[in-house]
Amino acid sequence: MAKLTDGREHGTVKTFDKDKGFGFIEVVGNPDVFVHFSAIDEAGYKTLEPGEAVDFVVVEGVRGPQAAKVTKHVDGGLEA
Repeated sequence: MAKLTDGREHGTVKTFDKDKGFGFIEVVGNPDVFVHFSAIDEAGYKTLEPGEAVDFVVVEGVRGPQAAKVTKHVDGGLEA
């Protein structure tokens, strides 16, 4: 996964169903990561748009890896 210098991951929203409140984040070279609207960590920001760049932490969910502490990506900070 593309790691940020603060240990968070970086990916792109692949899909997000606003009605159901979940979707998937695409991470180059790794399986897609499930994301639930409750994992979005910004005031007034509880939905994601396909193609949107996000930063997040991967946690082990009931059905496998999922995103937590999801925020909009701020340019810079990626490790080589």
